[in-house]
Amino acid sequence: MADEATVISRPDSTLVQRAAEFSTATLGEASGKPIDLSAAIQPISHRMKLCGPAITVSSPAGDNLTLHQAIYVAHPGDVLVVEVSGLYEAGYWGEIMTQAALHRKIAGLVIDGCVRDSDAIEETGFPVFARGLCIRGTAKRGKGRINRPITIGEVSIMPGDLVVGDRDGVVVIPQPEILQILAEAEKRDQKESWVKDELAAGKTTLEIYGW
Repeated sequence: MADEATVISRPDSTLVQRAAEFSTATLGEASGKPIDLSAAIQPISHRMKLCGPAITVSSPAGDNLTLHQAIYVAHPGDVLVVEVSGLYEAGYWGEIMTQAALHRKIAGLVIDGCVRDSDAIEETGFPVFARGLCIRGTAKRGKGRINRPITIGEVSIMPGDLVVGDRDGVVVIPQPEILQILAEAEKRDQKESWVKDELAAGKTTLEIYGW
């Protein structure tokens, strides 16, 4: 079995709903520090979006048993966030796991690795953000970790952190910083609305920003 923590702190649902209203670019800029995952991690369909608390998964290379186990640790609305010990060239997730996740009402998957059965997944509408597609199979030995701190690229991710994904990519907001970042995101959106009004009035970006 996986080393797992089944009881974690999650952000209030109202904060999740507020965060879903912003783009990842806005949230990333509002944070003032890198919270964006690698640009290699993209939605397998440009229409996919997700927002929810992180269930973190550290999977052994080339093995997806821990991902299966994580599906049944996650609560409705959670997002599985997975690192695969640096072995990207395997199909860690596919159609059957997607169906299982839909039955559990999981909000989506973010994986620093590859998936397969992309057409079938896209038809379900289940949001999947991955490094790419790979048909290579995986082992089922397990011995991974669930709901422990993980790192993807430069970003450290704790269970319960808020994950937001859209066509531009994925950001992970540390749970203690959610309120502050949402407040900054609102200010940024208001400023951009003002800038667009100024552009419509005939000003240049150079004039508006004083460059």
